[in-house]
Amino acid sequence: MARFDVYANPDRTEHRHTPFVLDVQNDHIDGVQTRIVIPLRDARLHGKRLERVHPAFCIDEREVVLDTPTIATFPREWLRAPVSNLRAQQQAVQEALDAVFGAY
Repeated sequence: MARFDVYANPDRTEHRHTPFVLDVQNDHIDGVQTRIVIPLRDARLHGKRLERVHPAFCIDEREVVLDTPTIATFPREWLRAPVSNLRAQQQAVQEALDAVFGAY
């Protein structure tokens, strides 16, 4: 598991509106049984966006929005093989986290 890996949402009932989750946990915190993730919501269904808080990305030819305020933890075993990685978009993800947590 690595920071910025994208996983299919393990809750199949949510796939229509939340197909993926993004792992944002520091790579050095590996001994715990959970991972910190942010939902990646279908952009067509997301509704109003705050550009800095809700950056958009393309995953598997699908536009998704990072729903940063709904950050959560998932058990590690819920996250199978990553389907993508957003390390190249680290700055946008970090800016969204900073906007939510107050570091400007």
